[in-house]
Amino acid sequence: MEDLVKKAGSVRSLFDLDGKVALVTGGGKGLGEAMALALAGAGADVVIAGKTQENNQRVADEIKDMGRASLAVEVEVRDQEKVKRMVEAVLNRFKKLDILVNSAGYAEVRPITEFPLDLWEYIMDVNVKGTFLCSREAAKVMLEQGNGKIINISSLQGFLGRAGDAAYATSKAAVNLMTMSMACEWAKNGIRVNAIAPTWCWTDLTSPKLRIDSFYNKLKQRIPIGRAGNRDDIFGMVVFLASEASDFVNGAVIPLDGGATASDGFPPVP
Repeated sequence: MEDLVKKAGSVRSLFDLDGKVALVTGGGKGLGEAMALALAGAGADVVIAGKTQENNQRVADEIKDMGRASLAVEVEVRDQEKVKRMVEAVLNRFKKLDILVNSAGYAEVRPITEFPLDLWEYIMDVNVKGTFLCSREAAKVMLEQGNGKIINISSLQGFLGRAGDAAYATSKAAVNLMTMSMACEWAKNGIRVNAIAPTWCWTDLTSPKLRIDSFYNKLKQRIPIGRAGNRDDIFGMVVFLASEASDFVNGAVIPLDGGATASDGFPPVP
C-alpha cells in the first residue's frame, strides 16, 4: 500500500516527455503540427517530417521557440529509401528515437464508380504503405533500444463507411488492423503501438467543407458534443499515448470524436 501511495504522489511525472525524442510525419500542418507542438510542450525534442520542407521548418522553428530542440526533414512516406534516410537523420541528430507519430495522410471523396484508380492507389500508398514503412523503420531502432511508442493516426471513417469513400475509409480500416498486428508483435520488446481516430477537425484541409453551413449543421447533429474538433483537442491524447502513463495500453484504436461513435446518429425520439 505504501508503494502505491508513493507512486500516486508522482503521477504527474508519468506524462513528462522530458528527454524523449519524437518524430512526427505530416508534422508541417494540420493535426500533425498540433501533435508535434503538444509533444514539445510536454518536454520532447521533436523532428518534423513531411513533403513540404518550408512547412516542416516553420513548425521546427515554433518548437525551438518553445525551448525544445527540433529538426525539419523532407520525406515522401511512400518511398522506403527516403523513409530510411529520414530515420537516419533523426539518429544522426539525436542518437535515438522514442516516439513516432504517423500523421502523414491524404483524403478525397468521389462517386465510387468514377473513382480513378491512380487516386485510389495514391491514397492507399500514403495512408497505409506510408504508415507501414515509417513504423517498420522506427521499430528497428526501438527494438534495439528495448522501448518506444508508435502512434498511428486513423479516423472515425476507419470504423464506418460513407458514400463516395472508396479509398480513405478503406485505408484507415487497414491502419486499425495494422496497429493491432504491430502491437501484438512488438509488445514483448517494450514497444507500444496505438492509434487515434479523430472525427472532423478544423484544419486547412477541412475548413472549406466545415464552413458550408448546411453540411456543418448536419455534422454537429451527428456529434453529441455538438461541434467539430479543434486542433488542440488532440493534445492530451497524443501526450498520453507517447508517455509512460499509457504503458499498459497497446493495440488500441481510440476515438477522438466528441461521442460520434457512441451515438447511432439518428435524431432523438420525439
